[in-house]
Amino acid sequence: MSPLQIGLIAVGVVVLLGVWAYHRWQTRRLAPRRAPAAAADADGAPPSAERLEPTLGADATTVSPDRAAAPPATGLGGLSPRLDVIVPLQLEKPVSGDAVLQSLPGTRRIGSKPFFIEGLPEDAAADDAWEPPRPGQRYRALRAGLQLTNRAGPLNEIEYSEFVQKLEAWAEHLLGVADFPDMMAVVHQARELDQFAAAHDAQLTFTLRAQRAAWSPGYVAQHAGRLGFVPGALPGRMVLPATQPGGAPLLVLRFETQAALADDPELAVLREVRLTLEATHVPREERPYQRLRELSTALAASMDGWVTDEAGQLLDAEALDRIGGELELLYEALEERAFPAGSPDARRLFS
Repeated sequence: MSPLQIGLIAVGVVVLLGVWAYHRWQTRRLAPRRAPAAAADADGAPPSAERLEPTLGADATTVSPDRAAAPPATGLGGLSPRLDVIVPLQLEKPVSGDAVLQSLPGTRRIGSKPFFIEGLPEDAAADDAWEPPRPGQRYRALRAGLQLTNRAGPLNEIEYSEFVQKLEAWAEHLLGVADFPDMMAVVHQARELDQFAAAHDAQLTFTLRAQRAAWSPGYVAQHAGRLGFVPGALPGRMVLPATQPGGAPLLVLRFETQAALADDPELAVLREVRLTLEATHVPREERPYQRLRELSTALAASMDGWVTDEAGQLLDAEALDRIGGELELLYEALEERAFPAGSPDARRLFS
């Protein structure tokens, strides 16, 4: 074999090795970034994190209305004249909590609206000591309430009529008489409150987009976990817990459910994740927008991403300041109407 042939073969080998190395580099560069195996469990999340149920729904990138976003809130506060139509029951004599509970209707909803029953204990020192009925207690007065509006819309004539029928049957069983307010006045109140709620319902969503290499679910969970997020009850969701027990999550991080449920999540490819603040559900004093802004920036920096709106436009400091100013106006409007963000009434109204 001549020196020329040997030289051509050597050049060919070098070219082939170069092509192979470039292909491997491209494959590694474009592959989704993964969390180290020791840092994540089988679900791609920190093994010590507690699972919490998030309470939020649809997306928005600025302060904007959304009346069908989150599941109904339950177990929050008591009846409120700002939020409920309240019907007192006149009783012939005190009744036991056991009798009240046994006689309750099978469902605690009228259409899309929850209704509530409260009793005034026989030994209560004040007339404002209403409570949900409980066994072993006796009540000298009862009242029922139906929520005027929620994200499904205002109370209508059909729902109110069904409420009247159901409540009359229940009152008769307890030898009581219900005193109902005028239907048209109630419906008008419900529509007026719904207009206010529609104009002041707000969610903020920032989208984090990968600049170069995509992410795996475990990679996202690892970086989010370092910032205080814990896995939610639904696949593809993590939450930043409230500082107070029973509070709504401060923020929710979401990515594609299919990626979270993949047979091998570490091979799933994510090009974006979303951080959402349910503005009406989180108290103003928690500084939720500041947390959203700080954490989205920190998460984007650690994962080599951009903070954008849903159209892919970068959110610069000026845009972030403007959104924060709009949110402050929203807080003030809610407080003027006695529905401060994060309060039980606000969480029920915007549910």
